[in-house]
Amino acid sequence: MLPLFRTLDSTPKGLTEAEAAARVERFGPNEPPTPTETSPYRRLRDAVGSPFVALLSALCVTFVLVGDLRAVITVAAMVALSVILRLWQHTRSDHAMRALRRQVTTTATVRRRAADGHEALDREIPVEDLVPGDVVVLAAGDIVPADVRLINAVDLLVDQSAVTGETLPVRKGKESTVELPTLCFAGTPVVGGSATAVVVATGADTCFGTAAQVDRPESSFDVGVRAVGWTLVRFMLVMVPIVLVVNGTITGNWSQAAMFALAVAVGLTPEMLPVIVTTNLARGAVRLARRKVIVKRLNAVQDLGGMDVLCVDKTGTLTEDRVAYAHSVDPLGRPDGEAAEYAYLAVHFQVTPLNNLDEAIADQLADEAEDLLYEAMFRKVDEIAFDHDRRRCTVILRKREGIVRQHDGEHLLITKGDPERVLPLCSHVQRDGEVIELTEAAARQTEDVVRAYAEHGMRVLAVAARQDTKAEKDLVLVGFVGFVDPVRASAAEAVRDLTEHGVAVKILTGDNEHVAEYVAVQAGVRVGEVMLGKDIDAATDEELVEHTVFARLTPAHKARIVTALRSAGHAVGFIGDGVNDAAALRIADVGISADSATDVAQEAADLLLTDRDLTVVAQGVVEGRRTLGNTMKYVNITASSNFGNVFTVLAASAFLPFLPMLPIQLITQNLLYDCAQLALPWDRVDNAYLRAPRRWDARGLARFMLVFGPVSSLFDLAMFAALWWALDLGGRPELFQTGWFVESLLSQVLVVLVLRSRGGWLTGQRASSPSRQVLLASIGVTAIALALPLTGWLDLRALPATYFLWLAGVLAAYTISVHLVKASYLRVK
Repeated sequence: MLPLFRTLDSTPKGLTEAEAAARVERFGPNEPPTPTETSPYRRLRDAVGSPFVALLSALCVTFVLVGDLRAVITVAAMVALSVILRLWQHTRSDHAMRALRRQVTTTATVRRRAADGHEALDREIPVEDLVPGDVVVLAAGDIVPADVRLINAVDLLVDQSAVTGETLPVRKGKESTVELPTLCFAGTPVVGGSATAVVVATGADTCFGTAAQVDRPESSFDVGVRAVGWTLVRFMLVMVPIVLVVNGTITGNWSQAAMFALAVAVGLTPEMLPVIVTTNLARGAVRLARRKVIVKRLNAVQDLGGMDVLCVDKTGTLTEDRVAYAHSVDPLGRPDGEAAEYAYLAVHFQVTPLNNLDEAIADQLADEAEDLLYEAMFRKVDEIAFDHDRRRCTVILRKREGIVRQHDGEHLLITKGDPERVLPLCSHVQRDGEVIELTEAAARQTEDVVRAYAEHGMRVLAVAARQDTKAEKDLVLVGFVGFVDPVRASAAEAVRDLTEHGVAVKILTGDNEHVAEYVAVQAGVRVGEVMLGKDIDAATDEELVEHTVFARLTPAHKARIVTALRSAGHAVGFIGDGVNDAAALRIADVGISADSATDVAQEAADLLLTDRDLTVVAQGVVEGRRTLGNTMKYVNITASSNFGNVFTVLAASAFLPFLPMLPIQLITQNLLYDCAQLALPWDRVDNAYLRAPRRWDARGLARFMLVFGPVSSLFDLAMFAALWWALDLGGRPELFQTGWFVESLLSQVLVVLVLRSRGGWLTGQRASSPSRQVLLASIGVTAIALALPLTGWLDLRALPATYFLWLAGVLAAYTISVHLVKASYLRVK
């Protein structure tokens, strides 16, 4: 290792603070490019590259070629508005996401010296402050913070699946036979064991740093949004040629028909869809942040709203994660402190990171004088680290020379862990100071002790020992240590709230079935039959979907259950905070962890909770549905209006000797309507909509268009009839076109107020202020266009007073009809 330290200009004691500061200036922060943070160039490219912007740009070029300057200016304004709004909103979202991520600080344990000649001390620093030459300390639950070379390792297991594709963790160290046995890569989780290592590469120079510069593929949410957009564009591409052919055939003026068809294409383009989607997601992320949920992946906001199954690892979510020492008993369940003393002796010497049970023992029994005595009596010679398959930790101590104690042998082995994994290693028990053989009757008694603990919701640690050995076999069971982790007072209410909102809660835990069932009952989770981990492999996906509580699970079991639920069509959320939860967090539609979780879990999660209370998740589900609800308002209402306009235009083209509306008027109307829709992200959503999981629904969109589009077209034709016969404007095209312009725009504004809620104006929810203000502004723009000289730009003319009587009647009848059709639509739906 010395040549490597010389190359890195470092030492096994680490760098000094001054050396580290100089290297930060030289190498930069340890921050590989983050795909979720896009460059200004890419943001501009995404904004311009929208299919709707591309279509409008093509239409603008066409208007340039035919010499329609007014249309060119108007369409160019629409393109600019869409691009600027999307660019602005995307930039704002990136800044907001960056600020949210800064709330989550990932740290590394580094060994540094204040200056040359000073003692090296281990301390936590932000990962971005690491530099080549730093000496770091790794433990189970960490994510390797940079590319490192191992100095020494104890039972180090690393998950390299993201680098090599290996499905199982690999053992690292000089004795390992794997490729590159002493090199660990940045971003790989430490599954077990411990090590010290020297940093050889940071930031973009790491293996993951290079890979991070490659664009990530689109998520399923992105694909869904894009698919909806292109569906609407395809609809336009089919209908516009029909408008062209019908209009050209009737009028014989093909150039005019072409111009009008192009204007119809503009009117059918929902160019604000990308802006609406991004605004809704960003607003949802900010609202979730106020509810103590940090969003790492923006699209996860909508995924949270679509979730219908939530899998929880009970500790810290349903329970308080406040494990406290209760008492220590002998193998027969009688009070006896020796098991706790042995457990604390192991905790004192172990290198494996302390779990919450270890910390509870240390808090209860730690004594400085006793610690000094232990150091004088023993030295550690080996350790078999805890991992999630073994579920136990073993420490091997050697008696120091000159020390006389009751232990007769040279070595003392202490094993502590899950009773299910420790008891099979025992051949004897310690009772009343004597060691006796573990008979079948005694074994049943010990099992009864463990079961009694579990049935009262307590966690149990089995403690065994043996003298003069280094092997985990033929151990002597010393006793059990009991702990309590109370169920949260809010757990039952949160589970009930989730259930009422259509989310089924399932418990996935590594604990035994008795503890799992106890917690489930206390939290109000339907139990049924508890499925054990040993039965998972033989179970079918259908059986996994039917069960609610799972116990004694490994990480692979949790991942299998989540996969089965997703295969059955469920949208699955998973809450976990340990190394053993990382695989399930990645597989789930929504991975949820805590800001206090292990680095591995935080990295795998889409959302981080700053408050681990399940109530926060229930509130987040509602927020996700509100986000999708406001997005779908724009999609449904705009698509149905466009669908109705196509039929109106086709019917008008069949009997009118002139265009029902000039291209410039149609384009301007679309611009005003779209501006009004920008308020929808701030709208309220019906409580009924929030009670069930929601996803993008292409079939529902088609039904909505087919039901409400013809209603819009019917009343447009009624307005045509009034303009042609009642007002006798058939010979005055400018007034006729102005009349339809006003009626069409106002009807679209009014239908938003009707269809935005399941109820009516009197029985439904009120629109929030921003929505009404912008919609009223659209009406005001229309009034100004009629009254001021500027109306000459649109070739609009002042309408007779009798027109407004007919307009009021048509709009009133249209509003009532939409209410009636909506009521029928909701009943059938």
